[in-house]
Amino acid sequence: MPNSIIKNGALLALFAVVTTALIAFTFAGTEQKIAEQRAKRLLTTLNEVVPPTLYNNQLALDCLQIDDAALGRGSHAIYRARLDGENQALAAEFTAPDGYSGNIHLILGVNTQGEVLGVRALDHAETPGLGDKIEMAVSDWMLSFNGKVYKAEDAKRWQVKKDGGQFDQFTGATITPRAVVGAVAKTLAYLNQQQATLFSQPANCPAPAESQE
Repeated sequence: MPNSIIKNGALLALFAVVTTALIAFTFAGTEQKIAEQRAKRLLTTLNEVVPPTLYNNQLALDCLQIDDAALGRGSHAIYRARLDGENQALAAEFTAPDGYSGNIHLILGVNTQGEVLGVRALDHAETPGLGDKIEMAVSDWMLSFNGKVYKAEDAKRWQVKKDGGQFDQFTGATITPRAVVGAVAKTLAYLNQQQATLFSQPANCPAPAESQE
């Protein structure tokens, strides 16, 4: 076999190895960046429902995966905020299954006295211009939960005004706020009942790509 053929074959093989390595390296780097961005978005969201002044633990790591119907179908994450080792607040992901366009995925923060610190929508398919007022970029309606405390004896107040409660509905859209208020109330009742247990269990969430500094 001529040397030129052997040489060209070796060069092609080397080129293939180098190309494969570069592709693998680029893919790994891209995956890492995506994971890091996801971790940053998570921390940003957590800080919207639990003020950073309330904790100095690694909030995104101090997490439980909970499968309970009170939070909606499937598994949901609950994060524990602690300050110098003292329990301060919980941030819970949950789902309202009865939105106008299906599931509404949410997160709320509540301190150990039961006071709501914040509620945010994580994902939904509600109608633009109507149901999307649950987004902070569209409306400040979610702020109506701030400072409220859920008590079983006041459960009737945890409805929209059209149903006799204290929360405004949206003009031309009652189903979305009704679903959100109901899910928030149900989640708060669960967190109030299970608070001690939730703080005492060992963390079991998958570690995010990037922990807090």
